[in-house]
Amino acid sequence: MTIRLLLADDHPVVRAGLRAVLDTEPDFAVVAEAATAERAVERAAAGDVDVVLMDLQFGAGMHGSEATAAITAVPGGPKVLVLTTYDTDADILAAVEAGACGYLLKDAPPEELAAAVRTAAAGQSALAPAVAHRLMDRMRTPAEALTRRELEVLQLVGEGLSNQQISKALFLSQATVKSHLVHVFAKLGVDSRTAAVAAATARRLIRR
Repeated sequence: MTIRLLLADDHPVVRAGLRAVLDTEPDFAVVAEAATAERAVERAAAGDVDVVLMDLQFGAGMHGSEATAAITAVPGGPKVLVLTTYDTDADILAAVEAGACGYLLKDAPPEELAAAVRTAAAGQSALAPAVAHRLMDRMRTPAEALTRRELEVLQLVGEGLSNQQISKALFLSQATVKSHLVHVFAKLGVDSRTAAVAAATARRLIRR
C-alpha cells in the first residue's frame, strides 16, 4: 500500500530535500507540500493524505503544534509526524499533547525517517531516541519536571515578556503567572527570572 505524504515546512530547500529522500522509497508518494501551518491544515483535510511531516516553526502565523492539533482533531484524518530542529521539553510536550504520533529531528538518517513514516502511518508512536530519552527522564522525576504550562510561561519570560504580557498571551491572570513562576523557581533551584531562563536553556527545556 502506498503511503501518501504531505510535507509542511516553510523552507523550499528543506521540502525539496525531503521530497528527494522520500521519493526513493517505493511505498511513499509525496502528494502535496505546504509552506505555512494554515495551508497544511487546509491541505490535510482533502482526504488524500496519510501522514503529514510537520515542522514546528513557520515564522508568523500558526505554530506547527497548533496545526497538528487541528489536523489530529478530525476523525479519520492523517497522522502527524513532527520533523524539526528543536528538541526542547517545551516543543516536545506541545507536539505530543497536540496529537503528534511521532517526533524526529531533521538530522535523522534517511532510513530512520522512512521507518518513522511507516510507523506513523500504522498509527504507532515514532520517537527519535533523544526525544524518547527526554520523555523518560521526565517520567522518572515528575516532581522536578516543569509542566507544559510552566514551560510556556518560562519560554515567554525568556523572550522578554512581562508578567502582564504573559497573562494576556496565555489568557491567564497575573496571579496565576506569578504562581507558575514560583513553582518554576523552586523546581530549578533559582531565585530570579534571569537565572530561571539560564538554567532552563542549559537543560534544553526552552528555546533561546
